[in-house]
Amino acid sequence: MERSFRRSMGWLHSWAGVVLGGILFAVFWTGTLSVFDQEIDLWMKPSTRVPVISSPVSFSIFQKSLNEAGRIHSPVWRLSLPSDRQPLARLSYREGDVFINRLVNLKTGQRLPEPETLGASGFLYPFHYSLHIRFMNIGIWCVGLAAMSMLVLCVSGVVIHRKIFSDFFTFRPGKNARRLLLDLHNLSGVLGLPFHIIFAFTGLVIFGSVYFPSGAKSVYPTLQAYFDDMSGSSFFLKPKKYDVPAVLLEIMAIQARAILGEPLGIVVVFNPGSDVARVRFIGSESHSVSGSNNTLTFDGVTGVLIGQPLELKPVMHVQRFLSGLHLIRFHHWGLRWLYFLLGLSSCLMIVSGFLFWLAARRKTQGGTFGFRIVEGLTIGCVSGIILATLAFFIANRLLPAGIICFGQPRAALEVWAFYLVWFVASLHGWFCPQRGWACQMIIIAVGAFTAVLLNWVTTGDHLLYSLMHRWLWPVAAMDMVLLASGTVALWMSLRLSVGAGERIVGSSVEQSL
Repeated sequence: MERSFRRSMGWLHSWAGVVLGGILFAVFWTGTLSVFDQEIDLWMKPSTRVPVISSPVSFSIFQKSLNEAGRIHSPVWRLSLPSDRQPLARLSYREGDVFINRLVNLKTGQRLPEPETLGASGFLYPFHYSLHIRFMNIGIWCVGLAAMSMLVLCVSGVVIHRKIFSDFFTFRPGKNARRLLLDLHNLSGVLGLPFHIIFAFTGLVIFGSVYFPSGAKSVYPTLQAYFDDMSGSSFFLKPKKYDVPAVLLEIMAIQARAILGEPLGIVVVFNPGSDVARVRFIGSESHSVSGSNNTLTFDGVTGVLIGQPLELKPVMHVQRFLSGLHLIRFHHWGLRWLYFLLGLSSCLMIVSGFLFWLAARRKTQGGTFGFRIVEGLTIGCVSGIILATLAFFIANRLLPAGIICFGQPRAALEVWAFYLVWFVASLHGWFCPQRGWACQMIIIAVGAFTAVLLNWVTTGDHLLYSLMHRWLWPVAAMDMVLLASGTVALWMSLRLSVGAGERIVGSSVEQSL
């Protein structure tokens, strides 16, 4: 402990940020991109760029797939219906230990081949909460520790700032470099303070059963009962007989629409083709923060309604609301862009905090091993992961369909490109810290512009063409964000190349920009 509480909080704020800032940036960066994960998927999966069908879905085109799942004794068959963000329907069921996924164009009824990419929803989004470290849930625990550190940083930051309200309106680009960095850190931190606290806390709530299983067990008899209530209880009954004639899906869907009075979002069939088949219809989540609790369950053999909307426990209502606030499954484009911008402000806060820590200690600790670790970590975890993300996008546009290299399919090669570029960028930042920022900013600019060009060359959907077709607006937005990012990176590289930026992270921190 320091001599005063405020100084102790300052020490805690500095070292909590330095130790876990790298993980925090990776989590917030991929989380910010995940706000538009389905739109990025549309950019990465050209075969899914089709107009959204506004008319009611005809379930007759899915009957064949449901019958097929019944023939192979799949325990569950799931259908996710299109929305204004996802133009295609997705079928999924299990055959043994293999999960079958199919995309269906509702306009033609044609099944599309599964795109050979994980996309943002399959790679960036899981990275956001697990770091793709599955062994003993270590990745989830690391992200949880980073979320706790964000709460600590927010509380300690409020304590050490005596003029937190004036910091909200203070930005002095004409002052010296350290003051500029501190103003950026304060402004982005105070501006997004509610966002930082809410999203760190709700992220912990989502995985509360992992971090604190005793909390769920204090309300529910088992963890499985908790998960069943969270997802709407399951019907995994043991079948006695298969190949049982079932009521057509379309007949039950018509009845479900009439009772719920809203569009359907998800259809789940438990034990299809058996004597204990159950069909659940779930309303669309697009108009609710908590997700839809409007569920109807039918007997899959007789077509009789056997389950009305569930009555959730109060604790589950709270859990669903907090989870929905974090996951933003509801459709509100204004709020979605606000989430995106506040996520970027979180990234800016972390970067400026790292740079201020380095600038304040360069003269006294510049040659120490610990300082070099933080310096290399900053470059690797900031510009390094941005470069890796661009490499992921570029590999998606360059790798030919069906390619297998070193036994790895196309989707895995995109992931390898991400990690390889991240590793190389981190090494570059470690061995060339003085010029690392300028060089990597130039590469980021070139990579962003290249990704836009490759999207045009490989698909023909250039920016103007995408703007002229409503269903391609997400692709146009992706291109525009890449162009804006490349422009900012190019401007920063020019400033860094003439020495202005090096005075921020380099040796002359006391001179003005």
